[in-house]
Amino acid sequence: MVSLRGKKDVPGSGGVAPKGAKGSAKGSGGVPAKVSTKAPAKPKVPRGERAKQIGAAFTATRKADPRMPLLVGGALLLPIVLGVVLGVVLGGLLFLLPLGIAVGFLAATAVFGSRVQKTAYGQVEGQLGAAAAVLTNMRGDWRVTPAVGFTREQDLVHRVVGRPGIVLVAEGNAGRTRSLLVNEKKRLARFVGQTPVYDVSVGDGEGQLSLRGLEKHFLKLPRNIEPKEVNILDRKLKAMAPAVPVPKGPMPTRVPRAR
Repeated sequence: MVSLRGKKDVPGSGGVAPKGAKGSAKGSGGVPAKVSTKAPAKPKVPRGERAKQIGAAFTATRKADPRMPLLVGGALLLPIVLGVVLGVVLGGLLFLLPLGIAVGFLAATAVFGSRVQKTAYGQVEGQLGAAAAVLTNMRGDWRVTPAVGFTREQDLVHRVVGRPGIVLVAEGNAGRTRSLLVNEKKRLARFVGQTPVYDVSVGDGEGQLSLRGLEKHFLKLPRNIEPKEVNILDRKLKAMAPAVPVPKGPMPTRVPRAR
């Protein structure tokens, strides 16, 4: 007879599981693991990286827009000078000077952001995928899938998932992209049920939205679904097989966000 005295139980062989292993089988054979519905965390900008980005934006914009430094400087100094003059004439300099400095910095920031954005839009307008570049840099939680449809003439349709539901963005000739939008809506209808589906056409033609007004258009759309539903919908759509291969050629990706 073989003695079993002193033999230790081995985890996974029918013995006693080690301390702290309670519930470790969940998701692999027991109770299914709960799927997270939280939005993916955005990477944090390293310390000092923001200043480098602002400096790079200033240098690039100054080359394309030589008047930008003068306009930013004027927006900064005018409120300060006005605060000093009013403080000397009317009194209350200790109050009006800090107020003028604060207003000056706000005005300079607004002018700088506006000129940077104007220059950036001017650089990407007319390029393949310009609308996709704007979409991926919009404020808020938007899940962008570029080029879910395209024509031989390189007109594109992009898909955006967010709180309004699904937004299809066509860029190019309105006549050629109309059939792309219709086909993509039919394809989505089999997967998304009653989820609202919007469409917008970006371009310079009649009835089309300008590239500069694209983000404002999105911010005006109603909030139809909850954030957790956005995550579920996004995963469902990503699991869909692509209708067409992504067209060749680079797409612009650097468009600053609107201030």
